[in-house]
Amino acid sequence: MSNIADFIGVSARENVEKAIAKAHESEAFHALLSLTEARALERADAVDRGEITGSLAGVPFIAKDNFLTLGGTTTAASKILENFEAPLQATAIEKLEAEGAICIGKANLDAFAHGGSTENSAYGPTKNAYDQERVAGGSSGGSAVAVALDIVPFTLGTDTGGSIRQPASFNGVVGVKPTYGMVSRYGVVAMASSTDTIGVLATSAHDATVVMDIISGRDKKDATTLPDFFTPATLEGAKKIGVISEAMTEDVDPEVRKVAQEYIEKLRAAGHTVEEVSLSLLKYALAIYYIVVPAEISSNLGRYDGIRYGRRAEASTLSELYGASRDQGFMAENKRRIMIGSYVLSSGFFDAYYLQAQKVRTLLINEFNALFETYDVLLTPVAPTPAFKIGENASDPIKMYLEDVMTVPASLAGLPAISVPAGKSTAGLPIGVQLIGKRRDDALLLALAESMEHAA
Repeated sequence: MSNIADFIGVSARENVEKAIAKAHESEAFHALLSLTEARALERADAVDRGEITGSLAGVPFIAKDNFLTLGGTTTAASKILENFEAPLQATAIEKLEAEGAICIGKANLDAFAHGGSTENSAYGPTKNAYDQERVAGGSSGGSAVAVALDIVPFTLGTDTGGSIRQPASFNGVVGVKPTYGMVSRYGVVAMASSTDTIGVLATSAHDATVVMDIISGRDKKDATTLPDFFTPATLEGAKKIGVISEAMTEDVDPEVRKVAQEYIEKLRAAGHTVEEVSLSLLKYALAIYYIVVPAEISSNLGRYDGIRYGRRAEASTLSELYGASRDQGFMAENKRRIMIGSYVLSSGFFDAYYLQAQKVRTLLINEFNALFETYDVLLTPVAPTPAFKIGENASDPIKMYLEDVMTVPASLAGLPAISVPAGKSTAGLPIGVQLIGKRRDDALLLALAESMEHAA
């Protein structure tokens, strides 16, 4: 797979034309929903004329199709936004373009990022880069596959409960979920406002660091953004790493545990101290997540009513118009999460479910904080299994939700976490390991990941 450095100093038009050609050659994987070819080539020519400069001048990239971009549609892989053309661009896109990077297209995802396999896209599933009978992961499945297929050196994704890390693991690339608030969410279709983060998928930790350095920082358009704290660094000294024992039980696929253990031994060989630790509330994380997140989803999707923008159904009354537009525009998983969220926020159930979940969420955050008093980094597998077959979990939402069991805890606590390639199953499927740090320790995680790439 190519690195960012391979595109620097080369004709931008040549870079973009090659990326677009690879995208067309890889159409069978359905990683992309659209190409912004005309605008990309126009910007490439401007780079070659010296009119656009920057540290990423002429480097092509792809954005998940829930980022607002110019030059094409932003659908969030839904029917309700099928023909929506954004009037502005996401802050992350603007920052990359300011450095000369060129967006060539939009990646497939689960509609509105609701899912863990990209099977919930209104336009069909993305196929795994290593086995087309298996899922790409989700919801940033298209973003992960585009990197794994070497279409572009990096892509943008969103991670609410594992949506960057899990597809990164399934496709053998690096996936970064930053500290909550490190990157502006302005111009990105909202899923769950208290856990949504903007991150990157790349071929290496070094390239991920380069991109994260560009897109991070305060944004006056997003009140949740933190002051810029990210400074790329090299790893200094040995670190103390805690392996969460609850994530290494017999419920986890034996091959996943084997690959994770091999990575642990590599850490020890590199001089780091690795010990087993307990995160007792991990078993409640999924329950917390699937109360809090649907509640926020039900609120955020309320704006899609067929009136202001998006798909409008034929109807004789306003009430019918709302209902029909949403029925036709939302996927089954969108409707499921809206219903769960509305239920837990409703009178008589708010205290029993939503408020209780938020209280346990605070206990989970406190347990993480206690572990970070002793350990620099925590480690788990990214997912309990390698990539599963397309359709295998589609009829069982609970089984699908269980794929998020390793990734949702860091999201609920607002912690940075990275999926790094750690090995492969006997069937040749990639398996990743998750590194979790305390808030604002993003640079440390990336430095550790990069050092282990060199050690390998």
